[in-house]
Amino acid sequence: MSRARKKRSRRRRQPKAPGSAGKRAVPPIVSRPGMLSVRRSRLHGRGVFALRRIRKGTRIIEYLGDRVSHREADRRYEHKSSQDNHTFLFIVDRSVVIDGGANGNDARFINHSCDPNCESTIDDRRVFIEAIRTIQAGDELTYDYQIGRDKGDPPDVDEIFGCRCGAAVCRGSMLWPPRRKPRLQRS
Repeated sequence: MSRARKKRSRRRRQPKAPGSAGKRAVPPIVSRPGMLSVRRSRLHGRGVFALRRIRKGTRIIEYLGDRVSHREADRRYEHKSSQDNHTFLFIVDRSVVIDGGANGNDARFINHSCDPNCESTIDDRRVFIEAIRTIQAGDELTYDYQIGRDKGDPPDVDEIFGCRCGAAVCRGSMLWPPRRKPRLQRS
């Protein structure tokens, strides 16, 4: 096999992500064997737990599911009650939402905390969960959902999206804190 042909065949085995325009694709991380377990959580429903120590900075799992438009995500869940806070939707950008409830993986079971041990990061329009501190075996993985507020939210939206993390810094809601009104300057 010629040198050029070998080079071409290696390139074909490395798929490029849509919109990567010449950049090497980010390697897929579904989850590492023996790292995570999904089971009942004291925070909410099911949770994801570390089976072994996970070092700070580790890219743990990719958030997977159907990639849909915002309009399609709204259509899929239009029948859902406004009092229901259970969602597997993750906004990637202005045009893409990942629906973890359809073809999703274990990442959809990572619960919210106001004092999380993980964070979500977006790399090349893909969502990853990374450790922001060392996580011990048996600890539940959490990240701050930072759910946005809308003008049309019901008055009890903070109760609907109430937080049960129990952290000393708990803000009582999975929603991003409301914007404070600017204070008037006294002269």
